[in-house]
Amino acid sequence: MKILVVGLGLIGGSICKTLKKNTGHTVIGSDLNKEVEKAALAEGSIDCAFDGNYSDAELIIICLYPEVTENYFRTNAHFIRKGTLVTEVCGIKGSFSARMKGIAEENGLEYIGIHPMAGMEFGGYVNSSAELFRGANFIVTPFEDSSSENTELLKALAEDMGAGKIVVTSPENHDKMIAYTSQLAHVVSSAYVKSPELLVECGFSGGSFQDMTRIATMNESMWTDLFMQNKENLKFELDTLIKNLTRYSEALENSDADAMKELIREGRLLKEENLKRRIGQPN
Repeated sequence: MKILVVGLGLIGGSICKTLKKNTGHTVIGSDLNKEVEKAALAEGSIDCAFDGNYSDAELIIICLYPEVTENYFRTNAHFIRKGTLVTEVCGIKGSFSARMKGIAEENGLEYIGIHPMAGMEFGGYVNSSAELFRGANFIVTPFEDSSSENTELLKALAEDMGAGKIVVTSPENHDKMIAYTSQLAHVVSSAYVKSPELLVECGFSGGSFQDMTRIATMNESMWTDLFMQNKENLKFELDTLIKNLTRYSEALENSDADAMKELIREGRLLKEENLKRRIGQPN
């Protein structure tokens, strides 16, 4: 296929690189920063830079922030050849996907969202990699009336990109699950580093500190957009966490070692059961 990738940051740049490495697709790159386009072209990450002509693109992958993605699609949809499949990689679906679907239908286009579950502490094309998606979970979020052929095409694309487990689910269920598995972790990491001890932790931290704080370097503009568009699901998970943390705090306040031991035991058993389910599930 001829694939147009819009936005050559960490995710867009990595998609270009992995498609060029693993497939025979023609990859067209588009970025507001023309220096990035030049760099991608020089490195062989793309076959050519976008010249404004959408007629050749058989698949368009938009790799921008959610609000920018929607605005871009709304502005340019009428230029895109009828019947073209358009997807995006945003970490939010739900009502966002419904609006994207509406834009597609108004312009005779096809739309299904995807979410490759991969990233790094730092963004930008300079940090992109052909191996970013290797073994990563990959979510495809069709609607009930979406074309099964397009769903299969995106699953095949995920396989081409080296994804591990490929999950097909509804946009609504995507947001419910991502609030727990991704967005809550980012909130916790951001809050965790606000201790005054952060200034003097060097020499005292191990793997657990690094694991807990790695994603605190998230981009505030993008993640605010993601949080606000999924606020109901995220608030539920955050409130649940606060209630659970309060139980640990109360055990300390009351010097109740038995209660603390039971809380830790509960967590251990839940995680062990989670690990058993993971081992038993095929990729």
